[in-house]
Amino acid sequence: MGWNEATIMDQRQQFVMLARSGNSAMTPLCRRFGISRKTGYKWLSRAREAEARGNERWAEDQSRRPHRSPSRTREPVEQAVLEVREDHPAWGGRKIRKRLQTQGMVDLPVPSTITEILRRHGKISERESRARQAFRRFEHPAPNDLWQMDFKGPVKMRGGGRCHPLTVIDDHSRYALCTKALGTEQGAEVKEALIDTFRIHGLPLRMLMDNGSCWGGAGAARHTRLTVWLLRLGVSLSHGRPYHPQTQGKDERYNRTLQVEALQGRQFASLEDCQRAFDTFRRTYNEERPHEAIGLEVPASRYSISPTPYPETLPKIDYLDRDIIRVGTKGGAISFKSRFFIVGRAFAGEPLALRSTRHDGVYDVYYCAERVTKIDLTQPAYTKYDRITDRGEKPPR
Repeated sequence: MGWNEATIMDQRQQFVMLARSGNSAMTPLCRRFGISRKTGYKWLSRAREAEARGNERWAEDQSRRPHRSPSRTREPVEQAVLEVREDHPAWGGRKIRKRLQTQGMVDLPVPSTITEILRRHGKISERESRARQAFRRFEHPAPNDLWQMDFKGPVKMRGGGRCHPLTVIDDHSRYALCTKALGTEQGAEVKEALIDTFRIHGLPLRMLMDNGSCWGGAGAARHTRLTVWLLRLGVSLSHGRPYHPQTQGKDERYNRTLQVEALQGRQFASLEDCQRAFDTFRRTYNEERPHEAIGLEVPASRYSISPTPYPETLPKIDYLDRDIIRVGTKGGAISFKSRFFIVGRAFAGEPLALRSTRHDGVYDVYYCAERVTKIDLTQPAYTKYDRITDRGEKPPR
């Protein structure tokens, strides 16, 4: 994968950030970005030299507002606090203090004093300044163990039409892997966005999503062509409980932050306009914004690329010698023992494996390494199709 003109600046910044984190070896990282080690070290050197001169626009053709450096300019503490708040209107005292520490400022007041500075200057409301009750959060032990994926609510554009932001978050680090401005929520567009994400970050062990039409999860269409493709890549799938968005809580929280810090009060002319805002926000979220759930560290400090690269050619499907292989029909069924069983139209043309269980007449149905359903020969047959015993759907008419 090379760097094209449309994404070259963002790609350079992502590369430098991941290389500096120390969590990813240089050789596989360069390979993931489609560049040589020489080029990778060149961009690291260029970024370091430019930033030493106070120029943080090294990767962009257009000018960008430089980050503040209070310790270098020796501005008063209150002025530094207000400037960070001006750049990030949703940040509170703890995040602002951590950001100023990261920039090298010393002898900073405690977060409650910074909150008082904001209140005194009319930058924060009483409701916003109240301390929120802490609670325990579950997280997976390592990066890429689980990615959470969801669509944020659609965004109306000034020129007509809507943007459908697709967001993907790493469960362990809270690193924002993808924030893509899509024109629809259809599987083809989602697949292209995921391919771009996989090419850089590699493949996760598992992905968690809701029960939207794009990726199924409930009822007769519990699998889609998109989720079948993910299974083919070796990515396990989980679906949240219907009407329980808290199952994807980390991605839901990211979407709310995206709304407050990037979308609220703004109008966008096009998908490209949306994407520019998303790219800027995602860099800030990953590299600058302290995250309270991970001890006020930034997500980039806890993330490393997956050791499993994205395969440009789909891997061959291998089953056990004892498996009974059947191919899904266009109507979404497989034939076994002179009967038809529904598996879903997403498996049309795909080989599935039937494995006997310890219960006579009951077979588990696998696609690649994933058990997708089971069939029960002891259940009464319909005229044309048999029910799937996991959920009891009736056959299509």
